[in-house]
Amino acid sequence: MSETAKNNQDDLHDAASAEETAAEDVVSEATEAEGGEATTDPVAALEAEVAELKDRLLRAAAEVENTRRRAKKDVEDAGNYAITKFARELLDVGDNLRRALEAAGDTSNADPTMKKLVEGVEMTEQTLLKALEKNGVEKLEPLGEKLDPNHHQAVFEMPNPAYPDGHVAQVMQAGYVLKGRLLRPAMVGVTKNPAGQEAAKNDEPGSNVATSA
Repeated sequence: MSETAKNNQDDLHDAASAEETAAEDVVSEATEAEGGEATTDPVAALEAEVAELKDRLLRAAAEVENTRRRAKKDVEDAGNYAITKFARELLDVGDNLRRALEAAGDTSNADPTMKKLVEGVEMTEQTLLKALEKNGVEKLEPLGEKLDPNHHQAVFEMPNPAYPDGHVAQVMQAGYVLKGRLLRPAMVGVTKNPAGQEAAKNDEPGSNVATSA
């Protein structure tokens, strides 16, 4: 065998050995990876999966409960406030009855027919208010109260030393609430006294006695 042929044979042998070594390394890495997966605790994996499913179940149950509560509230609101539009229309009737009574004024010296007419209007107004109250509609009585933007609508300011600034001194139109929800705000006049007006009233004779009492 020539020297050249011998060298070629050695090179082929070295190449084959290198390929075998590389293949062994690949098989070894794959075996280690498989072994690592095999060593994972199956009980821990199942516990993690159960915990995740339990969390999903709790979230779904909470969502269902919230939906049920919202639906229940919607039904309750629909029942409580179904008469809102009708009640507002009745308020106009009450306003007209009140205007009629105010226009009649003092009827103590009026003829019997006029007195009976006024008494009839008063009874009609009281019956209407009772019917509204029976259905959850309550009249606001804000005179002397501090202005509440949630229930009162201030239409003008006026001096009135009988009340502190920012309080209702006159009611132009009554307000109403339906089961706690505003049906119509009261239209009111609000006090804004000139500087020193309240102090001047407090300095009047007898005011200290009244205060101490």
